[in-house]
Parts: sequence; structure tokens; C-alpha cells
Amino acid sequence: MKKRTIKILIAMILFLVSLLIPFPNIWVHNSIYFVSYVIVGFEIVWKAIRNILRGKVLDENFLMAVATLGAFAIGEFPEAVAVMLFYQIGELFQSYAVDKSRKSISSLMDIRPDFANAKRDNQIIKVNPEEVKIGEIIVVKPGEKIPLDGKIVEGSSLIDTSSLTGESLPREVSIGDEVLSGCINQNGLLTIEVMKEFGESTVSKILDLVENASSKKSKSENFISKFAKYYTPIVVIIAVLLTVIPPIFLGFATFTDWLYRALSFLVVSCPCALVISIPLSFFGGIGGASKTGILVKGSNYLEALANTEIVVFDKTGTLTKGIFEVQKIEAIGISQEQLLKYATYAENYSNHPISISLKKAYHEEIDTNLISKTEELSGLGIIATIEGKSVLIGNEKLMEQKHISYTKCHEIGTILYVAIEEQFVGYIIIADEIKEDAKRTIHELKNNSIKQTIMLTGDKKEIGEKVGTELGIDTVYTQLLPSDKAQKLESLMKEKSAKGKIAFVGDGINDAPVLALADIGIAMGGLGADSAIEAADVVIMTDEPSKINNGIQIAKKTMRIVKENIIFAISIKVAVLVLSACGLSTMWEAVFADVGVSVIAIINALRSLKVKK
Repeated sequence: MKKRTIKILIAMILFLVSLLIPFPNIWVHNSIYFVSYVIVGFEIVWKAIRNILRGKVLDENFLMAVATLGAFAIGEFPEAVAVMLFYQIGELFQSYAVDKSRKSISSLMDIRPDFANAKRDNQIIKVNPEEVKIGEIIVVKPGEKIPLDGKIVEGSSLIDTSSLTGESLPREVSIGDEVLSGCINQNGLLTIEVMKEFGESTVSKILDLVENASSKKSKSENFISKFAKYYTPIVVIIAVLLTVIPPIFLGFATFTDWLYRALSFLVVSCPCALVISIPLSFFGGIGGASKTGILVKGSNYLEALANTEIVVFDKTGTLTKGIFEVQKIEAIGISQEQLLKYATYAENYSNHPISISLKKAYHEEIDTNLISKTEELSGLGIIATIEGKSVLIGNEKLMEQKHISYTKCHEIGTILYVAIEEQFVGYIIIADEIKEDAKRTIHELKNNSIKQTIMLTGDKKEIGEKVGTELGIDTVYTQLLPSDKAQKLESLMKEKSAKGKIAFVGDGINDAPVLALADIGIAMGGLGADSAIEAADVVIMTDEPSKINNGIQIAKKTMRIVKENIIFAISIKVAVLVLSACGLSTMWEAVFADVGVSVIAIINALRSLKVKK
């Protein structure tokens, strides 16, 4: 770009010298114009010749070469140089815009690790991440990128996930936690057991996704490609007819005048503004979305996202955290602390999510010496002996089977009834937590012209409907198997309008068939799920449902910019084409209609890069 800028500056100085200084010798005057033209125009003329030899005749290089050489032929030296000079300035703006857009993506590309510190034969060896195998141990020092997905076996630290998720707050990790490639280790030394080879790692999949996003074109881009394909030959034919036919009827003395009009017509006809600005708008939209932690696999999906009418949600892991938490402890005859203690001790040897949530709520260390006996009763609960006392914990059926009189709980969630020495002592409610921004997400979607929000879940009717009511979801379907979800989505597809789209939002693990079936499949928290990146069209790299609304807003803004550029470029060009054909505009207006419109459209396209995080 620096070389091109210098050439343009030299050519512009020569052009201004010849334009403003009245040289007595016309040959000197015209020679300066010619030198200026060669500096900025030789490359374009050469490309036109080369493309003609390759069979690619009607492109912008051909139009610029014919128009400017024709202007030289009829003695319009200033116009010839001006057209080529301003065309090159437009190309410079284009290069700058594309470069800026690519830099927005390159910040994401910085997640690619350069090396891995592999621990081999009690030595730390710096190797290419692609050479590290599953099960090997790697060491990540403070300030280094985590090169491969793995599990921490030694050390603790804060890791910066912003390059993957767009989140500024660092995450605390320690032994047993899984970490993803592309994150930056901030302050501690981490020893990690590799769980995935580089080709299958998170960073590799994301890079591949972004690099290939531009290959999937939107309808708007395909329209512009077809438009340019037919538009350019038509305007060339019109320009030829404009040169030949009027002089036949009006006299050949007018030939130079009509040739000038035809050459102006050719300059205007160049479809650069559309061919450059439309893909650039989509590229900017995809780049802007990636900054906020939203990966869009192609401009076709960005366009589809802008036309979303119905959003269908999975529940667990999408609108809820997918992690069971103790919501309520109701104790009778003993303290809440004692009730939680006996329940936690009884569930100690279980790996069930209920056991994990009890231990999390209990906080204290468990003394296994106090547990002398445990027996799991399938479908009922657990009988255990704690501190010499018989403890029962389970559902209603367990209480009824053991003939224990209990107070039935009618609240929503998993209810654990507890009895000590055959005496009912209370119950504990465990339920999945709703994500903090889930309610706001549904509200914002409705404000963003989404006609209907729907939830599909395999949970019981009362649980699903409670979540749906709390969040303000329009329709809730419960007790669905994965196959039922696919059938339900197919029926919902009939409810949208002809141009409207339906988006399905899932956690990407159990919902791959439905993600693939929807017009737009959106995977939530997809960083750790291979199936999410494979099946989804859009991957939300954080666990925040509110990012869906951000994605729709980015898509709508991008489409608005695309439509603005199409309407602006075509209307200006048509107007100046008519004026040129009628002889009411000069080549200077033609230069503006081509280069000026291109520059304005490119600057407008750059707005798609700017997004609110």
C-alpha cells in the first residue's frame, strides 16, 4: 500500500503541475500528462491486456483502459489522467478498508499458538503444537498461550479467555479444571495433560471456521456477482452503440462528441462500488461479531440471522446453567445445617449430580469414618448409617415404602425427603439454576421484532412450564426426546413467513440433529463441544443467551449497510449514465459516479466493523 501511495502522490503532483502551469510548448504540457498517466495507469492497462489474453475481457481494468486511452485519442488529456488517478485513489481506499477489516479478524488469529513446552524425559522441550500427542504433559508459563486443550494436573492461575469469548474478566483455574487452547495464562505455572491433538483442538477449529467463513456467500453477494456478470457487457454494448449510431443520423462531424459521451458512459459503468463494498460489509459484520464472542460461519448465515422470526430454545445448558444447585432446605425438629449434613453424608459415595450439588452446598470436609453403611435403592434413594443413626434420603416412594409419615412438598424441582431413625426431619429442593441474563434475553428478542419464542425440553411439564413462565417464553413443549424435538421443529417451520427464518439455540451436545435442521443453528457455550462447532451455523463462545440478541442486531446492521450501498450506488450510477448518454455530464462527473461512489460505499461498509460489546 505504501508503494501505491507514493505513485499516486507523484502522479498527482505532475497532474497538478500540468493543469495549473500554462506551458508555452503544448508537447511539454501533454508529455507531463502522459508521464502522470503512465505512473498510475500502466498497471491497469497491462492488467486489461493480460486479462483479454486470458479470455476475461469485460472487467473494470478493461473499462478504465478503454475510457482513458479513448480520452487521450480525442485530446482530453486532463480527463484521461484524472479518471485513472482517482480510480487508483479509490483502489487505495479499498485496500485500506480490506486491510482494516482483516486486522479485526487477525486479532482472533493471534490465538494460534507458536509452540508448546512438552515435558519429555524429565526435560522441558519447546516443540510445534502439532507434534504433541494426547496424554502428553505440557507446561505453560505465565504470559504464554495455552497451545492445546487439556486438563490441569498441577498448579493454579488466572487465564485470559478474551481472545476466544470476548470476555474481559480472567477465569480462575486449578487442578482438575479443563482449559482451552488459545487462552493466555496470566500469573501461575500450569502443568497440563493434553486431551486433544492440535487439529482437533478448540483453537484449530475456530481458526478454520473463521478462515472459511468468506466462502459461504449470502444471497446479496450472489446477486451482485450475477448483476456484474450481465451488467458490464450490456453497458459496453450501449457505449459502442452510443459511439456509432448517433453520428450516422446526425453527421460524422459529431463523432468526437458522441465518443466522449460513450467514454464517460464507460467510466460510470464500472460496478466497483457494489463488487467491493457488499462483500466488505459482510466481512466486517463477521469480524465485528467475532470480537464479541460470536462466530458466524458465513455471510449467508449472517443474512439469515437478520431475517429471524422465531427463536426456539433448548432448556438445560441453554437457558439454565445445567448445574443442579440446592435451592431450599426445610428442616423439621433439627437445624438446616444438621439436615444438610446428614443428607450430604448419605449421598457421599454417589456420583449423581444430586450428590455433587449437596457437597457443594455443604462446604465442609466429609469425615468418612462417620459413615458405617450405605445402600442405594434403585429409583427410590439411599439408606445409610451415619453416626450410628439410620438415615433415609430419597423420593416420595421411599417414604411410602418405609411407612414414614411425611409432609409433601409441592414446589418445583427435585425433592429429597429425609428421615432419621424413621422420623421425617424435612426436605431439600434441588433445581437447575436459570442463567442470569436469560430473562433479559427473551425480553430483548421480543423488542427486536422476534415474533415468537419457544422452548423445547425433555423435562417434566411442571418444571418446563415454570421456567417458561419465569422467563416470559411464549410457548413451552415438555417431555420431548431428541427425535421429538426434531419433529416439533419441522412443524414450527410451517409457521414462519416465506422470507422469515427460524433459529434453534442449543448446547450443541444432544441437539446436533435439531441444530442442523433449523434455518440457523446456534450453539451455546460451544467452545468445549466439538459437535457444536460441527453442527451449528453460529457459535456463541460464551454461555450467555444475551449474545443471540447481539448477533441479530449485528446481522441487521450489516444488512442495513448492504442495502444502503446497493441503493446508493445503483441510483447514482443510473442517474449519471443517463446524463452522460445525453451529453449533460462530463468525465469529471463520471469519475465521481465511479470512484466517489466507491469510496463512500467503502467507508459506509466499514461501519459494520463497529459493534457494541
